[in-house]
Amino acid sequence: MLKKRSVVLAGHATSVALEPEFWAVLDRIALARGLSHAGLLVWVDETRGRRPLASACRLLALEFSASERVIGER
Repeated sequence: MLKKRSVVLAGHATSVALEPEFWAVLDRIALARGLSHAGLLVWVDETRGRRPLASACRLLALEFSASERVIGER
């Protein structure tokens, strides 16, 4: 089941629907970067290029999880 979060991006209200597991990773990313949830979504929006916002969020979560595993294996 998807969970929606609302945010204002570039002056426009929008929402992002992701699986709770992805939100959990994005919450850890925001905490690690000292950002709010909205602040992280603004950053993703500014750096995603033409990729859909939900896809960009999922890819960021996957990259972060992969890097956590690499660090944990050392």
